[in-house]
Amino acid sequence: MPNHASRRSLLSAAAVAAVAAAGAAASALPRRAPGGPYRRAPGPAGGEAPERLMARMSLEEKVGQLFVTRIYGHSAAAPDPADADTFRAELGVRSAAELIARYHPGGVIYFGWANNIRSPRQVAELSNELQRTARAEGAGVPLLLSTDQEHGAVNRIGKPATQLPGAMALGAATGGGAEAAADGARRAARIAGAELAAMGIRQDYAPVADVNVNPANPVIGVRSFGADPRAVAALVAAQVGGYQSAGVAATVKHFPGHGDTDTDSHVGLPVMRHTRAEWEELDEPPFRAAIEAGVDAVMTAHIVFAALDPAGDPATLSRPIVTGILRERLGFRGVVVTDSLGMAGVRQTYGDDRVPVLALLAGCDQLLNPPDLGLAYRSVLAAVRSGELTERRIEESVLRILELKARRGLLADPLVVPARVASTVGTPEHLAGADALAAGTTTLLANTGGLLPLDPVRYPKLLVTGADPASPTGTGGPPTTVLARELGALGFTTTALPGERAVAAAPDHDVVLVCTYNVPEGDSAAHELVADLVAAGARVVTLALRNPYDPARLPPVAAALAAYSWTDGELRAAARVIAGAHRPTGRLPVPVPGRWPLGHGLTY
Repeated sequence: MPNHASRRSLLSAAAVAAVAAAGAAASALPRRAPGGPYRRAPGPAGGEAPERLMARMSLEEKVGQLFVTRIYGHSAAAPDPADADTFRAELGVRSAAELIARYHPGGVIYFGWANNIRSPRQVAELSNELQRTARAEGAGVPLLLSTDQEHGAVNRIGKPATQLPGAMALGAATGGGAEAAADGARRAARIAGAELAAMGIRQDYAPVADVNVNPANPVIGVRSFGADPRAVAALVAAQVGGYQSAGVAATVKHFPGHGDTDTDSHVGLPVMRHTRAEWEELDEPPFRAAIEAGVDAVMTAHIVFAALDPAGDPATLSRPIVTGILRERLGFRGVVVTDSLGMAGVRQTYGDDRVPVLALLAGCDQLLNPPDLGLAYRSVLAAVRSGELTERRIEESVLRILELKARRGLLADPLVVPARVASTVGTPEHLAGADALAAGTTTLLANTGGLLPLDPVRYPKLLVTGADPASPTGTGGPPTTVLARELGALGFTTTALPGERAVAAAPDHDVVLVCTYNVPEGDSAAHELVADLVAAGARVVTLALRNPYDPARLPPVAAALAAYSWTDGELRAAARVIAGAHRPTGRLPVPVPGRWPLGHGLTY
């Protein structure tokens, strides 16, 4: 059953004041008349004019421009045999070069699981290979290369690229005030954008503009900046500016808002139950702020939002939502990209042949990662030839896509210099910047009796245990191992043990640090571990590695902190707070029902 009680409790008490203020701020934003002006961020000039380029394209090339597809392997023309086999099985071609020649895609999305990413220099070389291949085909339109580099929980390119705090961590960095938090978010996006651009990636599917007001949300959570629409709007706008100042198209997602769902759209079709008034107050402000900031692209959500369109179609396929609200109410004139068309949320009602056609009829421009590219491509061509879609409608989307490519400098010169990648990606300056940003994110939620900061003279022996989730790309190992190493460097004698051995070892240690990861309500392994440690007389400190709601679902302990992510930077920052090498300044960007209000955070 949907967890409405959790959402309502989250919006109650201390959260109400923040939401009311956010609603007032949203109301103060200008309401655009349909067809009103859209302020795009300036970009590089040069290259062939988009209109002239489109005039040289065949219908087949125009339709191809609408698609952003996955590829397999690290090379455009010579993938490894296993990747070539996957290409043949899924896409009916043997390589990215053959795919480009056959389907003329407008873009390619990089994934680690598709073996596209080995190192920053290799990515730059792959980008150049793909661009040279596209330039040699037909009208020679450059590709828009993209990825999901949100940082934090969703991070495609690991070390040596700079690993930055994710959205909710940046949302917690308000100890210096809202303006300082926005400046930090902007700096993070500028670093990320500069590194992506150096690798030839000119579109990032970030930042997330969803307002996370449901603790049970299984897919957004820490990917959101928080629960206060006004704060989220400011941070989203800041990141749009940061990415695009670095030459990368920002893509805010997931319109019209995915923050109060209890189903993952990768595996099901979520339903948003907000009223129209709640949507205007809670979900709309970050998207409106992004559009005001000149965002290049908006990604749609595969969710049903009955208050905005009672027909029951996913927002991606809803003309009232994509055209009526995003285009006409909000005045957005940039590129609308679907979320992945391989996700279950958009495939439950219609077949893979109908989904891309319906998305275009709704008003979308880019069709992201259809499961069967050949079927999707042929279906759109057939819809044009049958008259269901007009060529003029196709050209509207193609022109928006080409204008985005022109703004990002791709029509002038899409190539990068692989030999220079190391002078931008993972530089000492960027790494120091990431550490400085992470230092302000750790949130001290509870500190009974002033146990923290720990003194290595009084409490020399630390035991680290608990959750060891699969590490985000490019981390230094399991979280318990990283924390033990970082705390050891700060003067403690540390041991990392799995939970089943930690209870027996606890009496031989002065303090036990328990890592938690998305603790469910009710009985759980984490609850049992903490209860057993407390019963054994251990001094227990918990560290929530992902969602900050964990401590409310555990027995009371001596101290509790939230890190919002388990990348090395966040873990290093948490270790320094625990040891007193850095003062905690993070503030909760979401309320924790029954325990702490929005904005809570202790210090010393």
